[in-house]
Amino acid sequence: MATGYVVILSLLAGVVGFTTSITGMSNAAQWDASNLYAASASSLITWSLTLLAMGFACKEIEIGWSGTTLRALEAVLITVSGSQLFGMIAIHAGIEELSRYGGGRV
Repeated sequence: MATGYVVILSLLAGVVGFTTSITGMSNAAQWDASNLYAASASSLITWSLTLLAMGFACKEIEIGWSGTTLRALEAVLITVSGSQLFGMIAIHAGIEELSRYGGGRV
């Protein structure tokens, strides 16, 4: 069963996601090209870890041996991966806007 992998990867993705959020807010507040690229790279790493945990969660749902607590964790993982995708798209849109206007402060 994939329960151990789901729990370990979701904890790892949570810790990495928390640190990415803190540093990403600082990088996005400065709004220049190098800081937005750093925020983009760290959000991509966090999103990939969350997708890996979500993949194991989907496998666990397919097996069907999960309790209510694990089902709640799986639902949260699926929701968080969608919201992280939205945040990544917003950062990439900011990079594109910044590069369109000459690479300086907008």
